[in-house]
Amino acid sequence: MKAFCKKYSRQLIIIAIIIVAIIILGILKPSRETLLSHTSPEMQKMIEADENSTRKRVTVTYNSLFIINYASLSTSGANVMSEHYVGFLGKVYPADEGPMKVVGQMVNYTYRMLGTGENLMHGAKLTILLTTLTVLFGLLLGTVLALGKISKKKVLSKISSAYIFFFRGTPLLIQLFVVYFTVPGIFGFAWRDLFNSSDAEAVYKGAFVAAVIAFALNSGAYCAEIVRSAIQSIDKGQFEAAKALGMSYGQTMTRIVIPQSIRRMIPNVSNEFIMILKDASLVFAISLMDITTISKNIMTSEGSYLVFIPALVIYLVITALFGFVFNKIEKKFSVYE
Repeated sequence: MKAFCKKYSRQLIIIAIIIVAIIILGILKPSRETLLSHTSPEMQKMIEADENSTRKRVTVTYNSLFIINYASLSTSGANVMSEHYVGFLGKVYPADEGPMKVVGQMVNYTYRMLGTGENLMHGAKLTILLTTLTVLFGLLLGTVLALGKISKKKVLSKISSAYIFFFRGTPLLIQLFVVYFTVPGIFGFAWRDLFNSSDAEAVYKGAFVAAVIAFALNSGAYCAEIVRSAIQSIDKGQFEAAKALGMSYGQTMTRIVIPQSIRRMIPNVSNEFIMILKDASLVFAISLMDITTISKNIMTSEGSYLVFIPALVIYLVITALFGFVFNKIEKKFSVYE
């Protein structure tokens, strides 16, 4: 533990400073009630009237993002009003125009894309979950395909090679359509049937399962080539040495070859993860609410092209975080250490 702390002392200090700063800024962030208390007298009267009425005239949208929050209020009826406020560092700023309007919009868009306060599979969370499951299943399938392709059994080798050729040679979007639309049409079922018919999100969950299957089948083909190249990069002398020691093919692969191959495939698996992360935006085609779909919906409903800026930043942050993790793993398991 001491050696670990000493080796990563600088990184740990930076992380600690960031966490403390976020906590302090979060504590100083004005509350929802504070933001609403800064509304105009007319708006406050309408809010008070709504408390004693079943018919609400004021729509309040409140978004809180760690160190900053945003409140948007709009009224219906004859007297239409709208007010917007941003809370930061203990202060409340009107956000109806100017730079604060842009800041408020960014907070609102980012909040909605992250899926804060929503179902587990929304926005950024859906994108990360889909990518992680895809690569995990893709690696498992890819390992089987890689071993099949380099197998001395011609039938197994040709089947594996044909699978890899097919899924690498056709577009992922078309594969997604086939899995989501064509397969249920042929076999007479619907993906939502996998879940309870009383579940309000059965359609959504079914679409997610279909997306994971389509992405994993595609990723498996690419992971197969990653695994195959890593295995074949191991010196053949090690196979011969293992055979001389009386080890079977399975023992040689599991105890000698694959452990060394894992180290060599990490950089390529990292690239595959990043590629899938960006390809996950294709799920908009089956109406899954990932970052891209939510961004497009916000742009359509509000007519603001600014929404794509936080979308880019979110993708960049996610990519940077996972890139950092894979970089650390690669260094730890480097063949040169």
